[in-house]
Amino acid sequence: MIEELLPESVVAVEAQRDDPLWDAPFYPGEAAHVERAVARRRREFAAVRGCARRAMEKLGVPAQSVLSGERGAPRWPDGLIGSMTHCDDYCAAALARTDDLASLGIDAEPDGPLPEEVGAFVCLPAEAERLDRLAGQRPDVHWDRILFSAKESVYKAWFPLTRTWLEFSEADITLAPSPGDATHGTLRAELLVRGPRVGGRRLQVFDGRWAVRDGVVATAVVVPHP
Repeated sequence: MIEELLPESVVAVEAQRDDPLWDAPFYPGEAAHVERAVARRRREFAAVRGCARRAMEKLGVPAQSVLSGERGAPRWPDGLIGSMTHCDDYCAAALARTDDLASLGIDAEPDGPLPEEVGAFVCLPAEAERLDRLAGQRPDVHWDRILFSAKESVYKAWFPLTRTWLEFSEADITLAPSPGDATHGTLRAELLVRGPRVGGRRLQVFDGRWAVRDGVVATAVVVPHP
């Protein structure tokens, strides 16, 4: 599903609970990042890195450790950018060459309503109004969960370009379902703070896509070179 949300220059690998990648081993240095975590968290941490290594191989890069850097962001081999995500029984990694894209972010969430207290923290007033309109058209879709996932993807694309935090309140996201099909669509994030410079140009808008399938909400944001 993640692969469908990304351009051809990106290699995406995903795994469900019954996939052999879910039993991927740790590579040197990785286990230290989750040595105090519960078994489930350790397994997810290793599985998503297994996805990342499979993506490296598809790009012709030797499989290697994916260590956590500043604010937990993954440290990629020289010449690559990427993003990882995991939730419940699903994980995915997406990688591209730095010559092809400036940045990217992916996120996956369980397809269910967002807890009310989280929604109040995540949504701007304008976003809440738009979600209400969408819910009036398709009440069976968890629009608040899609919005939350979109904000996570925006942050993952933002951080490598700025090395700074981005609050939920600092990006105003509009979701647009595809005509006649509310299981996928596009997203646009207007940055409410000074955006990053990419190729000498200031960016104030990030664009992406979203989809809902098989109990998973997935979003992806891509930042191209100017």
